[in-house]
This record gives sequence, C-alpha cells and structure tokens, in this order.
Amino acid sequence: MRAEACLFSGVAVFFALTASTYGWFALEPAGTVALTVSFLMSALVAAFLWVQHARRGERLQDRTDVAVVEGTGPLDFFAPRSAYPVLTATGVAVFALGVVYGLWLALIGIGVLIPGVGGFVFEYGQREP
Repeated sequence: MRAEACLFSGVAVFFALTASTYGWFALEPAGTVALTVSFLMSALVAAFLWVQHARRGERLQDRTDVAVVEGTGPLDFFAPRSAYPVLTATGVAVFALGVVYGLWLALIGIGVLIPGVGGFVFEYGQREP
C-alpha cells in the first residue's frame, strides 16, 4: 500500500497548496472551502493507507524483487450468479425517478433497494470456506 499512500499524500499536498493559494488570492469562500474539503478527504484516504501499510507490512506489489510465481494461488470466491444486482439496480433507478416525480415513487424505490442491498450482504454469508 506504499505506492497508493504516497499517491494520495501527494494529492493531499496538492490540494493543501492549491487551497491556501486560492484562499489568499481569490478572497472567495466557496472555492476555498471546496479545495479544503478535497484536501481533508484525500488526507483521510492517505492516512488510512499509511496505517494499513504500517499494520500489514509490504505487499508483493510493493517489492521490486518479487517473482510472479509468489503471487499465484487461489484468488477468492466469486459468485456464479445472483439476482441481487438486478434488484439493486432497479431500486436505484426507481428511487432516482422518485426524486424527480414524487415522494411516493422514491419510497417504492427504497422498498426495492433495501432487499437488494441486504441480499448482496447476506447472500453468501453462511458458505463454507
């Protein structure tokens, strides 16, 4: 995670410098606040990545002397098929239409969206490893 942490640290420094320069010269609060929030969000991601790097150590992708064969093996479990992506997409689409056309349609969209997301979360929760 070192490369990602360095990348987001650089983005955070860029937004900090840009926000301070913009705040000094523009004298306009909206842009300064937007750049400051961008700095805070990228700094949060950078801090998370640095903590993960410190906890878990270097990954295979972080080392330069690694052989390809060291990263082989079973990847993970991939679901063969599921109806929940279609249900979730339908719920999101109906909810978005409900934002435009009325609260009643948005509530129906939420009613369709909640089982879709719940299905994603709990579909393979009890499977054997």
